[in-house]
Amino acid sequence: MTTSQQQTKYPQRVRNELRFRELTVLRVERAGSGFKRIVLGGEALEGFTSQGFDDHTKLFFPQPGVRFTPPEVTDEGIVWADGPRPASRDYTPLFDAARGELTYDFFIHDGGVASDWAMGAKVGDTLTIAGPRGSLVVPEDYAWQLYVCDASGMPALRRRLEGLQKLSVRPEVKAIVTVADAACQDYLADCGFAITWIVGHDEAAIVRALAAVSVPAEDYFIWMTGEGSVVKNVVDGFVTDAINPHLVRSQAYWHRK
Repeated sequence: MTTSQQQTKYPQRVRNELRFRELTVLRVERAGSGFKRIVLGGEALEGFTSQGFDDHTKLFFPQPGVRFTPPEVTDEGIVWADGPRPASRDYTPLFDAARGELTYDFFIHDGGVASDWAMGAKVGDTLTIAGPRGSLVVPEDYAWQLYVCDASGMPALRRRLEGLQKLSVRPEVKAIVTVADAACQDYLADCGFAITWIVGHDEAAIVRALAAVSVPAEDYFIWMTGEGSVVKNVVDGFVTDAINPHLVRSQAYWHRK
């Protein structure tokens, strides 16, 4: 094993205790032109932890007027009560431990159960969440970092860039973000890093932007998220044998129907 291989930093997976938490809406805000920000709190938030910048928590959206009874978590698994389960969606938590607040930024679009809930949410409403069940803890101090996402990944990217801003030595960061509307760019306006914006979900434009990117031989990390087929195609075309797959994080955040 070479010295460089010995010194390579790898993301580490950690497991968390699975808990269902009923939280209360403390504030409802706008987060740029395309997002609605919902700030949650309550005693049930005690013990919450989120160590990965792109953690997933599951949010539950019962039908209006229907009380959601969380399932029981046992040694054998999750035991649900009889009857239909509520709709659920995965969202990135933005946790402020000092303030005891958990924030979610919902991208607003037509026909989305989570988006519809966020648009109608008001102070005092409740929302049940679960997780994160596990986290991928990615070191922040890779010298070179690449992030590619669409609007669905922007909250995770925001969380990551906010963390990188605080480092005494900032890494070289390249970020490529696709949005349907240029107005959505304001969500990352204060992130502190330059972003290559692609307006319109054009897979070919992502490929062209990546063609100008050269990955260094070591001390790098690559993160790509978005629509499932786009992520797969982009990763397959960009990630060569010269790139360590353990330093590439790719996930489908949604699937085109």
